[in-house]
Amino acid sequence: MKLKLVPFLLILIAYTLFGVLLILPIYTVFSEAFSEGLDKYWFSITSEYALFAIGLTVKVSVVSVILNTLFGITAAFTITRFSFPGKNLLVTIIDSPFAVSPVVSGLIFLLLFGRQGTFGDFLSEHHIKIVFNTPGLIIATVFITFPFVARELIPLMQSQGREEEEAGLLLGASFGQLLWRIILPNLKWGLLYGIILCNARAMGEFGAVSVLSGHIRGKTTTLPLYIEMLYNEFDSVGAFACATLLVFLSLLTLIFKLILEKRTERP
Repeated sequence: MKLKLVPFLLILIAYTLFGVLLILPIYTVFSEAFSEGLDKYWFSITSEYALFAIGLTVKVSVVSVILNTLFGITAAFTITRFSFPGKNLLVTIIDSPFAVSPVVSGLIFLLLFGRQGTFGDFLSEHHIKIVFNTPGLIIATVFITFPFVARELIPLMQSQGREEEEAGLLLGASFGQLLWRIILPNLKWGLLYGIILCNARAMGEFGAVSVLSGHIRGKTTTLPLYIEMLYNEFDSVGAFACATLLVFLSLLTLIFKLILEKRTERP
């Protein structure tokens, strides 16, 4: 009888933690967002600065996902198909964003590209502005989301082996034909999975972009930064209203993640 209680207690603890850590915060966000009515909520998410923050977040995320997708495919193919000096170092570099605080990475880029930074004089002479501008946000986001696509593809390509690719080469296929007809079709679900995770992380990034943005309203404020600004200005309803957009993004990410997991589990 006691043994039968153990699974029940473990399940109860799991659902309790699920409710406290996930359901309760989501409920708080939505209840606060609609506390002053639908009109206030709609005004908060459609104001000029809110729309700019949404647009900038989408822009930064799209560019970051494209760059990291290209890098992820290239890095995974290089690491799994070739042996070369520094291979282990490359794998370590790919994993480095997991070990470095986003705030620290933002400070590093500030020291590199800021006015008093390593490349500050060169950038000023050529009228290139990275810090407190969109390129700085993109650089920070690309670094933070660096590992997601590559880390999904590397073990997948290692498990698949290279027999099909070698057969294609023996039959006279070019690299382009190998890429489009053999490599990418075998990677499509893992690639989509990595892209979804990369996009979710990019849209929710706060630490690194906060350091490089300067918090210039209407110029360098992504959605997470705009939410912080509203909350610091005691506009909690507006902050939570904009936060619901990130909640919707998280839910969509989970849905796509579940769909992909179901597809990859099929024989």
